[in-house]
Amino acid sequence: MNVELITREDLREFKNELLNDLKQIMQPGQGQSKKWLKSSEVRKMLNISPGTLQNLRINGTLRFTKIGSIMYYKLEDINKVLEGNGK
Repeated sequence: MNVELITREDLREFKNELLNDLKQIMQPGQGQSKKWLKSSEVRKMLNISPGTLQNLRINGTLRFTKIGSIMYYKLEDINKVLEGNGK
């Protein structure tokens, strides 16, 4: 029967690795991207004005979901528009 001992140093190392992994996951813009973006994030990403974003919504180029007074856009839909495959 094998016996493995865990030292305090092993626990400290594990803690530091776990904390670093959690920090990476929780940092915006790193790890996985957000699936849904707000209007301000979309305008910044596309470098467009609020009026241009409204035109993209009105003419159906960019789909959106409205919850309360906030509009959300799927990142994959934005990527399709950027690639020229909107609609």
